[in-house]
Amino acid sequence: MPNHTLALLHTSPVLTPLFASLCDRWLPETRIFHMVDESLIKNTIRSGHLEKVTVRRLAMLVGSAFDAGADAVLVTCSSVGPAVEVARQLYDRPVLRVDEPMARDAVWRGRRIGVLATLRTTLEPTSALVCSQAREASRPVEIVECLCEGAFEAVLSGDTATHDRLVGEAVLERMRDVDAIVLAQASMARVVTALPPGAVKVPVLSSPESGVRQVREVFGLGNG
Repeated sequence: MPNHTLALLHTSPVLTPLFASLCDRWLPETRIFHMVDESLIKNTIRSGHLEKVTVRRLAMLVGSAFDAGADAVLVTCSSVGPAVEVARQLYDRPVLRVDEPMARDAVWRGRRIGVLATLRTTLEPTSALVCSQAREASRPVEIVECLCEGAFEAVLSGDTATHDRLVGEAVLERMRDVDAIVLAQASMARVVTALPPGAVKVPVLSSPESGVRQVREVFGLGNG
């Protein structure tokens, strides 16, 4: 029998298979269940910022996950990441941001950190998170932001090829003078793995795997 239960809170159903696979790899003895609420990200995109009502609703969903038996909740959407900070104040069990380990890693990779996103509502909180982790580590960093305009709209319309092309071009052409690249959205990770070997000369960090691996530490299973 699994010793722990993890709830994964998504704002898009397309991420469910990815995180299920990562949990199979890194948390094989952990029982998991998924919760998906697309309105969290859709409302944030429409308003252009994270609204208080969305923060409240995310906190309520976290509470529902705990009521359903979760020992910890992993929020997989960076756009609503700041709401996780609020939820942490309300519950005694762990509420995790998927992108925190990635941001902690990034600040030790060099001074110039590139942050790449397809949504401004994700770009801004991710940059803020990297800066916050840099302050905690007393590491001076310079953030180089890059918004891949048109990529998110393409993937929404089902044109994943255009999305992947735009993200790939941004990685190769607009992130040349940085020490590390942070991918602000979990869905961008597959694009980099498809690039030719050696095409990217600096570390490219994404949140899904490191986000799941942090759960091992929280559950006392080691860091893998």
